[in-house]
Amino acid sequence: MFSLENHTALVTGGTRGIGQAVAIALAEAGADILLVQRDESSTSTQKSIQALGRKAQIYTADLSSPADVAKLVPKILADGHQIRILVNCAGIQRRHPCEKFPDADFNEVIQVNLNTVFSLCRDVGAHMLGLEPSPVTGRRGSIVNFASLLTFQGGLTVPAYAASKGAVGQLTKSFANEWTSEGITVNAIAPGYIDTDMNAALVNDPERLATISARIPAGRWGTPEDFKGSTVYLASRAGAYVSGHILVIDGGWMGR
Repeated sequence: MFSLENHTALVTGGTRGIGQAVAIALAEAGADILLVQRDESSTSTQKSIQALGRKAQIYTADLSSPADVAKLVPKILADGHQIRILVNCAGIQRRHPCEKFPDADFNEVIQVNLNTVFSLCRDVGAHMLGLEPSPVTGRRGSIVNFASLLTFQGGLTVPAYAASKGAVGQLTKSFANEWTSEGITVNAIAPGYIDTDMNAALVNDPERLATISARIPAGRWGTPEDFKGSTVYLASRAGAYVSGHILVIDGGWMGR
């Protein structure tokens, strides 16, 4: 039910944190991985995947550059790859009081967190529509976008991030409405408070850290490994009837 044998997954944001854990999880389930990175200076994820006996190839692209994003999927397909799984995990954060938030930072966050997700979903989805259904998963492909608690909440000093992640949730539903009947499931995972570099500002603020931690029923912040099983589930036969869904993984935060 959870096998991804003979599948190839395209993963953004896989050099560290949640993206790295997810890329390795997909490989553990049998998939070969195409990693989208800004450059090839980090090879730890690639080496971890290869140690599992799976293939791992790095494609370089600056996801803040529309021109780089536009060239990415055509290059991958020209190299002969057949993409069955897309995981959009790359994201950036910028923090400023709302009344001081710079246009440049707002636009950069929207480009990486939203526009790039749209472009890759569109381009990879168009490719998947031309594939025959997989004998492993029973469908043409699966897409997993990474949303956030800020898909539902507004946050503090993060209007660009909240806007981008709210839109990712709606984008996911929109693609699912058109593609599920064609054999492509489209879902999103919304992480809660996770101990990664992106949340360093919160972890290093004793007051915010205490306030947030007190509300998490699980009694701890999440780790990247908490997202391995859920991503494999959504990509495999086990999640074949799940589409248009935003799966919140937050230690119970949203239910508090």
